[in-house]
Amino acid sequence: MDAKVRELLNQQINKEFYSAYLYLEFSNYFKAANLDGFANWYMIQAQEERDHAMLFYQYLQNNNETVTLEAIDKPVAEITCHMDVLKAGLKHEIYVTSLINDIYAAAYEVKDFRAMQFLDWFVKEQGEEETNANDLIAKMELFGSDPKSLYMLNQELGTRVYTAPSLVL
Repeated sequence: MDAKVRELLNQQINKEFYSAYLYLEFSNYFKAANLDGFANWYMIQAQEERDHAMLFYQYLQNNNETVTLEAIDKPVAEITCHMDVLKAGLKHEIYVTSLINDIYAAAYEVKDFRAMQFLDWFVKEQGEEETNANDLIAKMELFGSDPKSLYMLNQELGTRVYTAPSLVL
């Protein structure tokens, strides 16, 4: 495996675990605000990010590459209201998309077709993540200022259940 591709894949493990930490922080925020549905939504986001990290981990191991784990930074997000959390989530997903695109570009440059095929799933996943974050912002803009509507949105988010990714490595 190309050294740059290996390095970027290793770094992505850390970035995915950071994403999980960030979403746990968001879940904590909403739990403290007694919005358990929102807390559930972000707890599931955290689970997804942990699984994403493990997919990168497993991919490197399956290709006989050494995995290097680094320290995970403390989540940083300025939160003064519910919408700040949602907007920070979208901003973070856009950032993660750029990271996946960078790895894909590095793999493309060296014709690492196996890595590109592996990354195809993440490209699609990031499109879904950005759409979900945008949809949540749109719903909050529509309903968030009305207590009854916020209650219903919170109930809706509370019904989300975790589904593990089905990616064959």
